[in-house]
Amino acid sequence: MTGATKLAETLVREHDLPDEGLAALIETRDGESRRILGEAAGALAREIYGRKVFIRGLIEFTNYCKNDCLYCGIRRGNRKAERYRLAEGEILGCCEEGYRLGFRTFVLQGGEDPYFTDGRLCAVTAAIRERFPDCAITLSCGERSRESYRRLKEAGADRYLLRHETASKAHYQKLHPPEMSWDNRVQCLFTLRELGYQVGCGMMVGSPYQKTEDLVADLRFIQKLRPHMVGIGPFLAHKDTPFRGQENGTVELTLYLLSIIRLMNPRVLLPATTALGTAMAGGREEGILHGANVIMPNLSPPSARDKYMLYDNKLRSGAEAAENIAALRENLRKIGYEIAVDRGDSLVEG
Repeated sequence: MTGATKLAETLVREHDLPDEGLAALIETRDGESRRILGEAAGALAREIYGRKVFIRGLIEFTNYCKNDCLYCGIRRGNRKAERYRLAEGEILGCCEEGYRLGFRTFVLQGGEDPYFTDGRLCAVTAAIRERFPDCAITLSCGERSRESYRRLKEAGADRYLLRHETASKAHYQKLHPPEMSWDNRVQCLFTLRELGYQVGCGMMVGSPYQKTEDLVADLRFIQKLRPHMVGIGPFLAHKDTPFRGQENGTVELTLYLLSIIRLMNPRVLLPATTALGTAMAGGREEGILHGANVIMPNLSPPSARDKYMLYDNKLRSGAEAAENIAALRENLRKIGYEIAVDRGDSLVEG
């Protein structure tokens, strides 16, 4: 029995390891430890949530962004990006189509676009809440003030997704321009938690300069925050960013970490992300088998999907497209799962 195998069995049994154990589990992983963790994480997710996969309708409502993150295709400095914003009526139209298809959670995701002031974003949120009172509204539009988050919650938002990207301050500074603050990113997440949102954080796997200790710090940060959802995916480079040509993160390590996160945080919601599906055909289904239980098909207008390119070759058609929900349902059926037509709330307490 290898060291990784012993550590994997301990994690399955205890749902935690000391930092040095987590580091060794990641660095010495092998086929047997991958099998043990994957099977245990999949079984644990089924024990808690059943064989249901929650779907969220993703609406990418703006690709303008004031930030200049070094990895992101919609960064401010990318002059080749074709910019767009969806009007309130277009967003509501996406929701109407999604509701018809069976979606009961809508995720409004966009860059940090100054055009969407509190007034505008609250108006859109309130309009969705009024028209679809039985649906959950998730926002994912970056760092805002406490007052802004409070107003958005009062307007009807239930959830907020804000990837921390890395729990290491030194690593964060290598991925972002000097004017961006790791401390502020982390404070935003705890503020959202305090305000009563269901909160999602997450990180890139295999991003430039990432070390094993950074991943261990991510796992500890997730424990400290106690988020309701954790979204991880492999780093995928974009040709029009400073990180073009950098080596992509791997599906193998992403699936391994998905399983570890499930075992350390049993009740958390875990998406099988678009990045995972982009990196490998069938990647999202593999994510489900390794402990994930959420998929976010794209409800955005087709013209917008081609412009919201965070990384190269991003999936935007086939089973990734919300209108092809039948294809997704069939893919999940083949691995023994079904789509849940409900809000899909997290069972994480608080």
